[in-house]
Amino acid sequence: TLESGSGGRTPTTLTYLTPSLGWTADYVALFDEKAGTMDMQGWVTLTNNSGVDYKNANLILVAGQPGRGSGMAFPESVLDEPGTESTERERLGDFYLYPVAARTDVQNKQQKQISFLDVKGAKARKAYEFTNDWLGGYEDANVSSVLKFSTSRNGGLGDMLPAGTVRVYMRDARGDPQFIGEARIEPTAMGSNLSLTTGQAFDVKVTSVVVTRDKLGKNKWRTTMRYDLSSARNEPVVVDLGQGGLWGDVKITSESQPSTRVSADRTEWKVTVPANGKVSVTATFESRY
Repeated sequence: TLESGSGGRTPTTLTYLTPSLGWTADYVALFDEKAGTMDMQGWVTLTNNSGVDYKNANLILVAGQPGRGSGMAFPESVLDEPGTESTERERLGDFYLYPVAARTDVQNKQQKQISFLDVKGAKARKAYEFTNDWLGGYEDANVSSVLKFSTSRNGGLGDMLPAGTVRVYMRDARGDPQFIGEARIEPTAMGSNLSLTTGQAFDVKVTSVVVTRDKLGKNKWRTTMRYDLSSARNEPVVVDLGQGGLWGDVKITSESQPSTRVSADRTEWKVTVPANGKVSVTATFESRY
């Protein structure tokens, strides 16, 4: 309390910023490939280096991307599709609040973990991806192993996610969880579709080749690409094969199998690679570059 001029006492709240008291979010996901589901837990790690002990503190965590001058940095995005679902969480300006239910002590020089998310059986699936750069040539490149899931209310995690690192595990034949990779996510709205690149599959390879490149006239080129995929697995594998760099009015004039334009600069083929076998995809592009 502060003394008032009339001799009485007036309750006063003092609010200030400190760089020495903060929090980060971490996630642990247990993926069941056969069931097509994922259990996920979210943990907040509180860090207090302020020189002060906080007793019986009422904590409210603010999630978002506040600007802090030229030093602001955003984490890498792994967002396939932004969400459009509203959450019941309290919003403050462009930020969302995560109140900690119970009061807690946070000692100086202490790190403390608090659970804020615990979801069982959310839908998830594994995929394999490879994206070729424009005019890119790769030889026996590994495909990426990707975990895909949603934050939607129906069938997903049912919440918006603060930025953090997701560590993914799978159970081996003995039932023990084994670490298979991790990825960082940005603040993610509810209803979003996410792809987490957890690692690389060294037994599924892609070789991309520029077969021909002809100049048809001023600012007009025809380019034919070939993508050779191989697998050393004893079951078929589906690879999401992408070609990037397709800005402007680039057209595909012929292709060995139909593709889907998934973004402004990328088209994608879903290629089934046979067990212990190989397959090739060809495409011809007309472009101004």
